[in-house]
Amino acid sequence: MARYIVRRLMTMLLSMLLISIIVFAVVEIAPGNVARNILGAFATPEQERSMENQLGLDRPAITRYFSWLFGSDWQVSRLIGMPVREIVISQGTQQNYRQWWAVDEDGSLVQWDVVDGQLIKLVRQENGSTLPVPDEAGWKVDEEGRTYFWGLDNLNHAALWFQGEGGAEYTYGYSGWTQSTDSPVDYVPLSRGLLRGDAGISLRYKRPVSEVIGRKMFNSAVLAGLAFLVSIPTAIVLGVIAGLNEGKPIDRIISMGGLVTAASPDFATGIFLIIILGLWLKVLPGATVFLSDTAIFDDPRMLVMPVLTASLVEIGYVLRITRASVVEVMNSAYVRTAILKGLSHRKVVLSHVLRNAMMAPITVIMLHINWLIGGLVVVESVFGYPGMGNFILNAALYKDIYSIEAGAMVLIVLAVSTQLVADIIYSYLNPRIRYT
Repeated sequence: MARYIVRRLMTMLLSMLLISIIVFAVVEIAPGNVARNILGAFATPEQERSMENQLGLDRPAITRYFSWLFGSDWQVSRLIGMPVREIVISQGTQQNYRQWWAVDEDGSLVQWDVVDGQLIKLVRQENGSTLPVPDEAGWKVDEEGRTYFWGLDNLNHAALWFQGEGGAEYTYGYSGWTQSTDSPVDYVPLSRGLLRGDAGISLRYKRPVSEVIGRKMFNSAVLAGLAFLVSIPTAIVLGVIAGLNEGKPIDRIISMGGLVTAASPDFATGIFLIIILGLWLKVLPGATVFLSDTAIFDDPRMLVMPVLTASLVEIGYVLRITRASVVEVMNSAYVRTAILKGLSHRKVVLSHVLRNAMMAPITVIMLHINWLIGGLVVVESVFGYPGMGNFILNAALYKDIYSIEAGAMVLIVLAVSTQLVADIIYSYLNPRIRYT
């Protein structure tokens, strides 16, 4: 059993690596202009190139993939010849703001800037302020005779300055986007990499993706968990009842109801529930406005219709799979043999039918756990629910590349993990699987 699980874990890791390459490639070739989304529709080509340079989007794709996965701090340390460190501070209205600093020989944290052609070292003080110190000795000369310097700026980049060749830089501040001159000509965005929990900075929210996605993931988990608790037990019970009563009126009623709910689109089900429960019966609010990510806990009634909408589709689908599996097992030779041997109907069902009939539903249930988390885009969009599906949809529309990649990888990890759990349950229900 242990060898089987280890083998499945190795397969899971390899699958995740291959899928991460596919996800990165799909985001790369997807249409959309990241720089134009940030700067606005009237941005000039020069502004777009400057923004792409600051975001590191002009670097080779293979370099950006490894930086996204493993981080760029190790590369930056070699460029500037110093170790780098990330610290967390509060800045203005932003809490847990992350800053990267270089660690000087004396242990002080430093960044750099160029003012009127002069290289300035910014030494961080204990109170969070910086002490500017001239650092003309830091300039180096390359093979072409140009004077250059690699250092860290105050926007979490490794920056390349050429003396007398300052470029134009467009930065985002509290007053919007501003232009500054005498700026670096090349950048390497700093990150610790996805494998170390750093998915980058969201281009839409201007915050670390890991912070933004955490709350969205929790909200979707609440919605999916409630929908799972409502739909799966209901679907299994109804599917077993229908399968044990094949061809009878109760089977036809349950099967017809399952077909209707499974075939109904999520948006149609949601609108139908809004009309019935909200407008006609007025037992629930017809329109819900989620003013914050925590609004669902302030008024739990907001959860009722999203949960029902997500549950009805699941009930219909799992119900029909369960019914078909129970019917197949009931018509098998070993069940007929057990009946002919005189075993009671109750014992035949509990000892022989249920355990074998659950193989197919388990596959569907495990796959639909992933759907309940990431496939709730329609449900969350209909009700404006602040969850993972809505988050990924908005990120795709804005082409917030780091949010898209992180969201996709979270869903992939969930999908692969649930499949591993399904395999372990299979091996328990059917020990022969352990040795295949």
